[in-house]
Amino acid sequence: MTFRIERALDEVGWRILVALQEDARLSFSALGRRVGLSPPAAAERVRRLEDAGIITGYRVELALERLGFPMTAIIRVTAPEEKFRQLKATVRNLTEVLECHHVTGADSLVLKVAAVSVAHLERVIEALGRHGMPTTGIILSSPVPRRAIHGLPRAETDAPAPAKPLTSAGRHARRR
Repeated sequence: MTFRIERALDEVGWRILVALQEDARLSFSALGRRVGLSPPAAAERVRRLEDAGIITGYRVELALERLGFPMTAIIRVTAPEEKFRQLKATVRNLTEVLECHHVTGADSLVLKVAAVSVAHLERVIEALGRHGMPTTGIILSSPVPRRAIHGLPRAETDAPAPAKPLTSAGRHARRR
C-alpha cells in the first residue's frame, strides 16, 4: 500500500468505510457522529478516501423482484479463445447482465443476470450459447447478501474479524 492510502486507512478511516458501505446516504453530520469527527472533518476524510481511489462510487441497491425481475441467475460461460471477444461484446450489450467477471479456471466469464421469466432467461442463455457453453444456476435466496468489508486481517494467517453491523440511524439523511 502507498503511504497516502495507509494514512487514509487508519482506524477512523476504516470506521468511515464501514459506515458508508452500510449507508452511503449518511450526511457528514451523521457520519461524523458515528466515527467521532466533526462534520467538516468527516467530509475531509471522505474526500481523501475518494482522492486515494479507495471510495470509487456510491450506489443504490434495488429490489429487483419489485421492479418486475423475479428471477436472478448466475451463468458461467466457457468459451474458446477465438470466440471470447464476441462473447464479451454480447455480454456488454445484454441489459439483463448485472455483473460480469472474467475468471480463472475452466469458465471464461461468470455473470449475474436478472430476468422477468423463465422464457426471458432462456433467451439470454441462447444469446450466450452462440459464443460458448453456458451453465446456469437460478438464485433461490441469498443467505449472505452484499456486506461491508471491515478491515484487513492483522496478518495473512489471521482470519478476518467477524462483521459488526452498525446501527441504521441516519439511513435517510442525504450525504451532500
